[in-house]
Amino acid sequence: MFAGIGIAVVLAAVIGGFLMEGGNLHVMWQPAEYVIIFGAALGAFFLSSPGDIVPLVFKNAAAIFGSGSVSKAQYIELLSLMNTIFSKIRKDGLISIEADIENPKKSPLFSKYKSVLSNHHAIDFICDNLKVMITTNMPPHELESLMDVDIGAHHHVEMQPSESITKVADALPGLGIVAAVLGVVLTMGKIDQPPSVLGHSIGAALVGTFLGVLACYGFVGPIATNLENQAKTKGIYFEVIKVAMVAFVGGAAPQMAVELGRRAISGGARPSFAELEKSLRK
Repeated sequence: MFAGIGIAVVLAAVIGGFLMEGGNLHVMWQPAEYVIIFGAALGAFFLSSPGDIVPLVFKNAAAIFGSGSVSKAQYIELLSLMNTIFSKIRKDGLISIEADIENPKKSPLFSKYKSVLSNHHAIDFICDNLKVMITTNMPPHELESLMDVDIGAHHHVEMQPSESITKVADALPGLGIVAAVLGVVLTMGKIDQPPSVLGHSIGAALVGTFLGVLACYGFVGPIATNLENQAKTKGIYFEVIKVAMVAFVGGAAPQMAVELGRRAISGGARPSFAELEKSLRK
């Protein structure tokens, strides 16, 4: 929602200010400048991005119109799931969850937590590390290191779309200059024309510089920042799982391990102690 508002505000501010100064919007319609700048930017994006990154970028770019954050309710559901898993292990042993982690979608243990189950990256992360706990006697610090490697690999993939879009944003002002220079070259061919013709031609060339700078700082750059923030938010979700699991392996009681996981949540999405306790009692 806020992404749409941001786009509308940028356009309203730029176009509104231009009109307030007596500008004519017809001057801004220079199709050749749009083709040069955005066509070259798209080509540079394809040139700089490996094949597996391109579809990921387009998929993630659409995500800017979503909330892009994990809600307090989703964190409570995650922590409740972790508490249920830990309690079952504490009561019946590690082997008791083997069937659940082999097929979590059909597991009655996981099926109660829909938001977690819909996040296949989180489910894979939880189940893979529970399998490690079942098959090995890995000490807590080694398990933490293993989970850090997994989180780092996942974060690298999540950051790739924002990094690719940032590169495109950085190139846009330069491509705007390219379009402007080409416009000046064309203007020099009209040097024998009256000032009104030359003025119109130079104005059309300067539109290219304007478009490149506006697209960089008003749209493409902020989109890259939005995706970067979303990637960081997803990283916190995995950190919560890691902290809780490492604490449990280290000997913490289920509720204490979950409480330590709660402390890893930042900002307004962190549930209070009372809110989490109320959920766990249910």
